[in-house]
Amino acid sequence: MSWERTDAYDQYGRWSEDDVRVRANRKGSRPRTKQRPDHEDAIDGFVLTVDRGRYTCLVEEGHKKRERTVIATTAREMGRKSVVVGDRVSLVGDVSGEPGTLARIVRVAERSTLLRRSADDSDRVERIIVANADQLCVVVAAAQPEPRPRLIDRYLVAAYDAGISPIVMITKTDLASPKPIRELVASLEVPVFESALGSDPDPEFRAMLTDHITVMVGHSGVGKSTLVNELVPKAGRATGHVNVVTGRGRHTSSSSVALRVEDASGADGWIIDTPGVRSFGLGHIDSDAVFMAFPGIAEIVAECPRGCTHRADAPDCELDEAVADGRLDAVGAARVPSLRRLLGSMDPDDAAPGAQQDAEQPPE
Repeated sequence: MSWERTDAYDQYGRWSEDDVRVRANRKGSRPRTKQRPDHEDAIDGFVLTVDRGRYTCLVEEGHKKRERTVIATTAREMGRKSVVVGDRVSLVGDVSGEPGTLARIVRVAERSTLLRRSADDSDRVERIIVANADQLCVVVAAAQPEPRPRLIDRYLVAAYDAGISPIVMITKTDLASPKPIRELVASLEVPVFESALGSDPDPEFRAMLTDHITVMVGHSGVGKSTLVNELVPKAGRATGHVNVVTGRGRHTSSSSVALRVEDASGADGWIIDTPGVRSFGLGHIDSDAVFMAFPGIAEIVAECPRGCTHRADAPDCELDEAVADGRLDAVGAARVPSLRRLLGSMDPDDAAPGAQQDAEQPPE
């Protein structure tokens, strides 16, 4: 078959393929690859503070001459992975720490612990407070504001659930006796320390902080920032006062920060100061974990019938028998109804809209 000239040739014959315009790919002419660099040259860092997408990290920790802070942001390959105070991260880019420089966080190391809380007891969305802490220091005032036993219990539940060892610091002992708080935790084998306004922190307490990462938590106004400033004189944490009418403290710390603390021998550790709270939701914690913070109660709950909810309306709950026959002392018996209310507030079907947590109720 011989080739024949057609009308199409007459119309387009004067054009060549070089005259064809190809529209460029709007996403770039070079296709993206899913392979990411290994960042083998990344250096390790410890996250000290987080501020609106900027992370202050300590690099070359322990090397006095080379130790420095670096400002960083998260790299694209991090995606939506969160970075919090206490994280161990890998950094690339400009890690000189010079003013105006910015490094990139490309990896977050596996976390040993996570201290979390939720907005309220029925909220299953958890908020990570700090990572990798191995101690939790519950700071509670002997007075001004009045101690809130149920909030202390919540901190203990959160600590044990996270695998973090708790300790208690009672502040303002010059204003009231610390005895009621000591009695509250006496059966839990939790170390307890005391502090008075204007006095230096107990050397034993300072020694307790060395070789540990300790997260400091407490109700607004209990003197947590004052205690941190005494432990770390250069910390400069803002302090406030307690309203004499409401008995509530004013929030002074707006963000968490990790600070190095040293004892008399020069041994050091880290404390993480967190903003004061008036509530501490436990919606992210399994209901069975609520009793684990209280050994005496946990042993009694273990004897309950299979499927027992341990609530006030639960038939044949061993907790009722233990209160009646005296197996639980006065402190333990008073704790039972509080834990039952906590279980009820953790159930979304039972939690009334706008219901307040025990931590926000008048002191018990």
